[in-house]
Amino acid sequence: MIRLEHVTLRYPGGKGISDISFSVKEGRVTGYLGPNGAGKTTTIRCLMGFMKPDGGSCTIRGMDCFREGTAIKRFLGYIPGEIAFPKGMSCREYLNYQCDLRGVKDTSRMRELMERFELPGKGTMKQFSKGMKQKVGIVAAFLHDPEVLILDEPTSGLDPLMQNEFIRLILEEKKRGKTILLSSHMFEEVERTCDDVVIIREGQIAARADTEELTSSRRKGYVVRTPELARLKAFGFPVGEETEESCVVYVRGSETDAFFKQLAAITVLDLDTKTQTLEDIFLQYYETGEKSHESDDF
Repeated sequence: MIRLEHVTLRYPGGKGISDISFSVKEGRVTGYLGPNGAGKTTTIRCLMGFMKPDGGSCTIRGMDCFREGTAIKRFLGYIPGEIAFPKGMSCREYLNYQCDLRGVKDTSRMRELMERFELPGKGTMKQFSKGMKQKVGIVAAFLHDPEVLILDEPTSGLDPLMQNEFIRLILEEKKRGKTILLSSHMFEEVERTCDDVVIIREGQIAARADTEELTSSRRKGYVVRTPELARLKAFGFPVGEETEESCVVYVRGSETDAFFKQLAAITVLDLDTKTQTLEDIFLQYYETGEKSHESDDF
């Protein structure tokens, strides 16, 4: 449904994206992960037809994103990373305007989403907080029941309650067969909603994997406080955060018995556990540049 093939776009300063290839199959939710400046938004701008790549191609439902962008937007929902609204409009005026642009006659979905995300109809959006503006962007992206959604940091600025509501919305749309590309740095959001992930680093794809594969590769972290840190680290297990008298040691399930047998040989003052998060796993991929899949298709 969404496909990028060897897409390259360079800015005058040298940054951008290089040889980006991946696809999102129909009815799946793909997470697009990476730190700020990695190239997520540049990729999305190419998919939206806002920028023409220097090389390669990007298509949605087989249509060229730059040449056929107007036709694509009829069945596409989009949340930009930086949302801007016309001056002087109230929330309801703006959303009614979006309905008119898209030819939406039945506004019941718009009203349901406004209620769901606790959006007031009155009051100019100039007075809205970042979180309130983000909720307007969410409603605008979903009100025409689009077939494909491209979402750039969609929960930025939302409080935890609204983040959970957004996750529920994504899961509902996923059940209805929608195709979604979700750019995010919130790993719980990705873990709960996405079928697979693409990780980008410095403008290039660093890894591709099923979300289940990432989560199943988690290691359990043991926070060990000991006067014998040097001996602990010599065990050869990956070591994380460290203080003068403790450090986190990451151990895979199959290594647990061996770890505790070695641990019994040193003085342990305290022992606690710390589960590796999806963010920890992402950083592991980012630092090593490891690739989980050779194919661009999931």
